[in-house]
Amino acid sequence: MYTTNLTFNSYGTTVFELMSRLAVEHKSINLGQGFPDNYGPNAVLQKASEYLFDLPNQYPPMLGVPELRQAIAAHNKRFYGLDINWKTETMVSSGATEGLAACFLGLLNQGDEVVVIEPLYDCYLPMIERAGGIPKRVSIEPPNWKLNGSALRAAFSNKTKLVLINSPQNPSSKVYHREELLHIADLVKEYDAIAICDEVYEHMVYDHREHIPLMTLPGMRDRSIRIGSAGKTFSLTGWKVGYLTGSEELLKAVSKAHQFLVFTTPPNLQRAVADGLNGDDAYFDRLTIDMRSKRDRLAEGLSKISGFNPIICEGTYFLFVDVENVGFSDTDVKFCEYLTTEVGVTGVPVSAFYNRSLEKKYIRLCFAKENAVLDEAVEKLSGHFS
Repeated sequence: MYTTNLTFNSYGTTVFELMSRLAVEHKSINLGQGFPDNYGPNAVLQKASEYLFDLPNQYPPMLGVPELRQAIAAHNKRFYGLDINWKTETMVSSGATEGLAACFLGLLNQGDEVVVIEPLYDCYLPMIERAGGIPKRVSIEPPNWKLNGSALRAAFSNKTKLVLINSPQNPSSKVYHREELLHIADLVKEYDAIAICDEVYEHMVYDHREHIPLMTLPGMRDRSIRIGSAGKTFSLTGWKVGYLTGSEELLKAVSKAHQFLVFTTPPNLQRAVADGLNGDDAYFDRLTIDMRSKRDRLAEGLSKISGFNPIICEGTYFLFVDVENVGFSDTDVKFCEYLTTEVGVTGVPVSAFYNRSLEKKYIRLCFAKENAVLDEAVEKLSGHFS
């Protein structure tokens, strides 16, 4: 009798998939799963189409086509002042998730510890554990998302190999400020660890806040791997094009795992993303403005509904909502099921991002949708709960 892998089996199907299936079944407005509902920028789409016919569609270089790797290096310089050698310090992955998996498989040995901050993206833990790592959780909580320095220090030990930082953070929408990042950097250096920095929402930061890559801080240039995503930056989540920046030594280890995971990524999509990254500032500015406007539109609409209390969203395209006083006595999971089946709006229960219960009930909603969709969702909720 064969046995299956217990690490992945223990997690089951993700809450995003379960809620999305329920949304389809009940024809509900799906604000649960995090993806935009537009087609992405026309210029990038047009380039992808052209590159299908202009250049061969055979295996590109394992680390990525030169055009995209050069664009990654230029993007780092342009936005963060980082001088990156594109030949030795960049790598393209099949989405940021594959890049993360390659980092864990390439850098972790059995029993190594990884400091993570919850609420956290659901793929982190199973990938870390499958790579032999042991997650050490530190919690931040709504509505202030304050990082407790003592709790963070307590998570470190002489077995700490990696620290996983997600900023702007999914699902909390927190943007880590300089003092917090300096504290994290000090611990990384003190314990001779490596920082894996999930920065896929780097261009969605609001209200005069600043995205600060950990890599830019003193002593962190060669201790960090920075991960970006064309899926998030260009609203093309189905393309699965991610990109990593790190020291030559670190990326050598990561690329060895990458070659056995996917080896490479579609060349036409890579070249189109290169054109996107090399585009003028107007695109990146407009992305921030548009997402901020959608955030405000949804938050303002929800704040007028009894029992719905939106929490400040500093970055990403997710909005946390306190629904403790909405008058629903069961769990946040049951509440999200109720919203889907009875109201026609789907969210994600926040308990799915924690390893414990919270004192209050919260749900997460994605606002990267057309304005008409957001308005319809608010109308349905208002009509039901008013």
